[in-house]
Amino acid sequence: MTEVLVVVDHVDGAIRKPTYELLTLARKLGEASAVFFGSPDQGAEVATKLGQYGAEKVYVVDDAQIKGYLVAPKAEALQQLVEKTSPAAVLFVSGYEGKEVAARLAIKTSSGLITDAVDIDDAGVVTQSVFAGNYTVTGKVTKGTPLITVKPNSAPVEEVGAAGTVEEFAATISDAAKTAQIVAQQPRKATGRPELTEAAIVVSGGRGTGGNFEPIEGLADALGAAVGASRAAVDSGWMPHSFQVGQTGKVVSPQLYVANGISGAIQHRAGMQTSKTIVAVNKDEEAPIFELVDFGVVGDLHAVLPAATEEINQRKG
Repeated sequence: MTEVLVVVDHVDGAIRKPTYELLTLARKLGEASAVFFGSPDQGAEVATKLGQYGAEKVYVVDDAQIKGYLVAPKAEALQQLVEKTSPAAVLFVSGYEGKEVAARLAIKTSSGLITDAVDIDDAGVVTQSVFAGNYTVTGKVTKGTPLITVKPNSAPVEEVGAAGTVEEFAATISDAAKTAQIVAQQPRKATGRPELTEAAIVVSGGRGTGGNFEPIEGLADALGAAVGASRAAVDSGWMPHSFQVGQTGKVVSPQLYVANGISGAIQHRAGMQTSKTIVAVNKDEEAPIFELVDFGVVGDLHAVLPAATEEINQRKG
């Protein structure tokens, strides 16, 4: 069976959930093989985890030559691995880095690229949500190795058990790939909440919060959710850009999206309307967001959310 390469998304060896989702999709196309960029010392532990979710093989690429630079070295390493393995496809998590590495790899291998996929069938036909989520289209790569970036929360995580065999892969990185170097980095402060693009539940606030995100954060913590924000809230300086959901922010597709004090402009809808269930709280019953929702509450979020949070906490207790 032909291999399908899955590029592992991780932080210091801690594998993020979307990688396991990619392994589920990869098994539709062939034999799932993971590509881990990191320390060889972490290879065995990572392979054990990935094997639980269907990775038959794990290629461990020593990141000693890579981690001090931006994306070009990863694209070079993947090019060499693609040439060696001739995979049926290469899957990436659809984030900023995943899309850029995939695009560079597409050029290097003269291959077709599809971004922001939400499903892949066993014939390699890819489903996408396009034009700000207004249309669903299908497509298929017809040239080279199919390179596909997949949105988080697009596939179930399935524990199937596989060999997880470790194979170290030595990549040769050119000097040209090392021209953009990382000179400093600062870790983001931990909030204890899930990553926005990976969360199963997202609670967002907009202009209607008036800058007070306490009700948003309270409900999010009660639900074990991530916190998001509209562009209006970010432009007002109430929340950092890293929280922005929308066409110029992050695209999310959680099981539940709760929009609070958000009018529902097309820019915001483009970032969240593929969510499985959408709930909105807004004082304006004519707000465009209500055209999109599964459940709507016409009311003041500063009264509705604390009451909902209290009820949730009581039921949990």
